[in-house]
Amino acid sequence: MRKWLPIALALLFAVLVAACGGETRPSFKLTDITGARFGQNFHLTDFNGQPRSLADFKGKAVVLFFGYTHCPDVCPTTMAELAQVMQQLGADAKRIQVLFVTVDPARDTPQVLKQYVPAFNPSFIGLYGDAAATAAAAKEFHVVYQKQSDGGSGNYSVDHSAGTYIFDPQGRLRLFAGYGVPATDYVHDLKLLLADQSD
Repeated sequence: MRKWLPIALALLFAVLVAACGGETRPSFKLTDITGARFGQNFHLTDFNGQPRSLADFKGKAVVLFFGYTHCPDVCPTTMAELAQVMQQLGADAKRIQVLFVTVDPARDTPQVLKQYVPAFNPSFIGLYGDAAATAAAAKEFHVVYQKQSDGGSGNYSVDHSAGTYIFDPQGRLRLFAGYGVPATDYVHDLKLLLADQSD
């Protein structure tokens, strides 16, 4: 009996330490990148011609996705998934802003973005920049994209990173979602971010 006493005491101590100084960060389903040194801001233009940066959306959780309107699969699938997320959030959807950043500004004009992006949800906003601004935003978020040769037809594709970044209402980058993440995971984590209003 005595030989087990030190082990029992050690286990009890471990439990007490865990209870007193345990994990205080939320248990996210998506990839937690809180404290990342990239993805701090962007400077682009929305499809209404208004300059935009992250500060414009402070007070809302921001969901940021890079893609292009001619994308045959990843982009429309992700945008449709985010539309489902907004439906499942109910009243909380008003506190979320989804932003679609084009990596194909040559074809994705403001008019094209204005037709494509809100078709998934009226609150979604499309952002674009010239070649330099697009490259700067992509670099800031570690997004890779490359236009594929079209043989002069104009019907080219753009290979690009497939992932979504999520900021909390204080404007801090917190989460990354890879392609194919279910809507329920987004909903779970966004609710946690909305509930956590600490500085």
